[in-house]
This record gives sequence, structure tokens and C-alpha cells, in this order.
Amino acid sequence: MKVTPRLSEILAERNLRQKDLAEMAGTTEATISRFSRQSRYEIETLIRISNALELKIEDLFVVEDAK
Repeated sequence: MKVTPRLSEILAERNLRQKDLAEMAGTTEATISRFSRQSRYEIETLIRISNALELKIEDLFVVEDAK
């Protein structure tokens, strides 16, 4: 199973920058930037981002079956 963050896509759809989301989520721009590059995520970061964007945590990712 492959799990890919879709934060960049979500931000583009909403015309937001990482800096904007960082302010909305009460975190740093560096934390938001790392989100798209990591394979492990801190639950606090997931909660902050999902709450700021009014999404479920699972909406932040695309899950693909490995074939």
C-alpha cells in the first residue's frame, strides 16, 4: 500500500500558501514543508492541519494499493 500526502494539491485548490496554512494551524512553515516529504507524521501535526483545513485526516492523503 502506498500512502501519498496530497497537501500541495489541497493548498493549490484553495489558493493557499504553506505560510498561510502554518498561520491557520498555529505551527511553523517548516513543519508544513516537512509534511509533504515525510513518511511518518506526528498526530499533533495531522490534527492541526486537518482542523485548519476543515478536513478529515484521511483526506490529507491518497492511498493506493500496491500491485
